[in-house]
Parts: sequence; C-alpha cells; structure tokens
Amino acid sequence: MFNPESTSQQVGVSRVPDRYVITFDAPSARQTSAAGVGILDHDAPNALEEDGYSLDTYFPRLGIAVVDGDEDQVLAFQQRCHARSLPLRYVPEQMYYALVEPTAAPPPPTRSVPGYPSDPPYTDTAEHTWGQQAVSVIGSEFTDKGIRVAVLDTGFDAAHPDFAGRDVTVHSFVDGEDASDGHGHGTHCIGTACGPRSLTGGRGYGMAPEAEIYAGKVLGADGSGSDSQILAGINWALENDCQVISMSLGADVAEIHPPYVAAGRRALELGTLIVAAAGNNAERAHNDPGFVGAPANSPHIMAVAAVDNAFAVADFSARTLEVQGGQIDIAAPGVDIYSSWPGDERYNTISGTSMATPHVAGIAAVLAEATGTSGRSLWAQLVQISRRLKQYSVDVGAGVAQAPHSDEDTSGK
Repeated sequence: MFNPESTSQQVGVSRVPDRYVITFDAPSARQTSAAGVGILDHDAPNALEEDGYSLDTYFPRLGIAVVDGDEDQVLAFQQRCHARSLPLRYVPEQMYYALVEPTAAPPPPTRSVPGYPSDPPYTDTAEHTWGQQAVSVIGSEFTDKGIRVAVLDTGFDAAHPDFAGRDVTVHSFVDGEDASDGHGHGTHCIGTACGPRSLTGGRGYGMAPEAEIYAGKVLGADGSGSDSQILAGINWALENDCQVISMSLGADVAEIHPPYVAAGRRALELGTLIVAAAGNNAERAHNDPGFVGAPANSPHIMAVAAVDNAFAVADFSARTLEVQGGQIDIAAPGVDIYSSWPGDERYNTISGTSMATPHVAGIAAVLAEATGTSGRSLWAQLVQISRRLKQYSVDVGAGVAQAPHSDEDTSGK
C-alpha cells in the first residue's frame, strides 16, 4: 500500500513561487439558480477586491482565484473570510506537464480487414487505427454533431488539412504564446478526440468527426503549464457550454489538489464531464504500478488509464491508490497511437495516458449525442457500456470505453 506522504509520490511537484490557488468551496457560500445549478454568491469576488486582489484571475464558473503574495498574506485573508462566514481553502500553485511517453515506430500494418475484429490484439490498417477498432467507433451512426468538446493542451494546428471546414475555436491562456501548437501534443490529442473517422486515401484516426472543437492552449511550447492557465481554460470551456473537457496533462503528486475537486464538481453541475490522464509514473516491468496524479485524482474528474493493442495495461499507466481519491475510472488505447501532428509532418505515433484520454473524451461526446445526457449521467453511461476486462479495476476501472451504436441499449438500465 502506498504512503501518500512519501517523496516518491511527489516527484512531479513543481510550485510557482509566491502564487496561491484560493478555492471558495462550501454549500454555505453558494446559492441555487432557477435551473438548479449551484452558483457562488457575490461575497467571494467582493472579498478579493476589498483585500486588494485583482479579479483578472478569479474564475466565476469555478469559484476559484489565483493570487500573488506570501503565505502569511493569504493566511490572513483566509482568516478574514472565515470571520465573515465565507469558506476558503488555499494551496500553492503547481505546474503540470503533457503526459507522453517515448514510442518506437510501430510495425507496418500486417492485415486489412473490413470493419474491425471483435477481439484483441488489434492492428492499424490502411483505413483505421487500432484504437478506433478497440473502442468500436467504426460503424457507429453517431458522429458527435452539435456537441462541443474542449481540449486543454499545447494548442492546435488550425491549418491542418484534415480539419479544413471544421468548426474550431482557439484561445491561448499562455502568456506570450498564441494558440498555435509548437509542441505537437495538443494537435495529436485533438486529432484522436475529434479528428476524421475515415479519410479518402488515408487512415482515419478520430472518434467524433463532427464535434465543435474548442482548443484551449494551457500548456506552453515546452509542454508545461500552471494551475492558473488550466483553471482559466476550464472556466472558458464552461462559459462556452462545452459538454466534454479533455485534459491530457498532470503532475505526479498523490495528494488531491482541492481546486480540481471544486472545478470537477462544478463542471458536473453545469452538465460538463472532465476527463483527464491518470499519469505515466508507473514502471510495471519493475514492479512499480505508480499512482494517479493531479488533476485526475479529483473524485469529480474521470481518470483515464492506458491499454495496449492486446488490452494489457500499459507499462507506464498509473494505478489506483489505496487512499481516498486517486481512482482509475476507465481505460482506453494509449500505446502506439497514430493521430494528427502540426506542420509538414502531419501525423505522428506516440504513447501515454495522454493518448488514452482523448479516446474517452471523443466517445463521451458521441455518447452525449446518442443519448442526450450530460454531466453525471454521461459519466454513468460511459462506465455502464465500457468493455469489462479481466484485469483488476485498480488498473482499468470500468474497462475499455466503447462507442454507442443505434442498435444497442445505452440507457444504463
């Protein structure tokens, strides 16, 4: 059993000096709108302004702020808020990273079959990736039309020819960088979630080919980003009524980060499902199963593990911790995943729980179209129709995510 206080579980922690994330999070600080959605009352922004804090980094959809100052200042602010019955928690701002593993070039396709095989191992064909086959998205009548998917990552190559004519909204939350993708990770994840399911003369690789894409750049060209950037991206996605938010990023810290507990819960209340990469900190070949890192270890964010083309758990894929939070919820293809890439290269094959996450995000969007459900109900249905595996749930949760088909019962009953 892991000790959540051990330094081996904090290896990815990198803090932003003199920056704190403040979460106003308790029922007494909230009201309920006519639609039944929890919203914060005006005391939080008023308190911030009265204490001299800027509201530029206050995120009203989340009830979270990021502030500058030393800990004594923030502690004094917390005490003043408590004196006026305004609950507040604060933690140091952390850094997060794109979760990708080095991958050897996969072998060329060895077979071409109509549709997809029913059992693993799967192989990329000339027409479809093995990931598309494994999640049964080929042949699904649902294409995610009218559903908005936000991918918060390193940006997007909006000039990629496979996305010509698509409805794409881009925004950068990284100071000094536009929304273009100077890293590649974001374009790859968007391709898996929302790229073409089939291509004339080429290999299809996407899950939800008619989704409205919201590409939020929260990680810089170096693949890193902070709480303030990620929370700003989540707030933006909620402002734009995105039904699904995909985050292939994380920090190797076992302790649950309170801002993402609040952000995940508020997203679900607003009808938005957040899915996040569980983490690549395992070395199973050396008997180290790792642990789910932040933000995926929030109980209100769906944590995604990675499997290979034989449905074996990826060597790097993190396992559930035997402590509160940190649970693997679902699994998806994450080894040798072919998808879009920026620039002249156009395509690349890489691995990671980062690659598994957009599979789930795209399928969630397809399921949202198929069933009309959102938020917690969408989470429940994703789990209900997942393909169960023989592996323990600590590794794969409910199993491998599966796309809906019109002749199947997706009611969850």
